[in-house]
Amino acid sequence: MEFEWFDPIMIRNFIYAIFGVIVGMLSSIGTYKLVNKTTRFDIPVELEKGNLAVGVVVGGIFIMIGLIVGLIIGMSLN
Repeated sequence: MEFEWFDPIMIRNFIYAIFGVIVGMLSSIGTYKLVNKTTRFDIPVELEKGNLAVGVVVGGIFIMIGLIVGLIIGMSLN
């Protein structure tokens, strides 16, 4: 079996990976904005004050981004 640069399955998987990353980033941005609107405090202001608990929440959102992007890329390139 010879390697082809324009293999339709590879191109489709690459498009799935790109689309999945875009969806993952949009959902994480939406989650951040939703958390910021539903809480009684402003996340950027609390981070400037040095609030550790808010930093952990924002860190969790960034971990969610990494998991979503990693899983989508891994599943689509499989």
